[in-house]
Amino acid sequence: MDRETRMRRIWETIQEIPEGSVANYGQVAEIAGIPRGARQVAYALRHAPRSLNLPWHRVITASGKSAFDANSRHFKMQCSRLIEEGVPVINGKVDMEKYRWAPGLDELLWKPSSSWDET
Repeated sequence: MDRETRMRRIWETIQEIPEGSVANYGQVAEIAGIPRGARQVAYALRHAPRSLNLPWHRVITASGKSAFDANSRHFKMQCSRLIEEGVPVINGKVDMEKYRWAPGLDELLWKPSSSWDET
């Protein structure tokens, strides 16, 4: 699979994370069909066109923390957006057991069709 296809799959997966839920980098990669691709998710997020308007703030580390430095503008923005969606961030951490996105098989198989052309 080429880089562009991987990035599109990652972006599409991130678009599917519902409000009030979070996913970790590895989980996004797995759902996108890129096993062990957590770093590729980070790369795809960094290079996503702004026009996609991705809910990037819903992607966090497996431990429930932001990947951004706690003093950074992005960290503060991510925490603020999550809190606005009803996801509490306590001491810089999200309760993954409670807020981790757990898509069912039906959701994965029958999700709305992609806005990107796969040809």
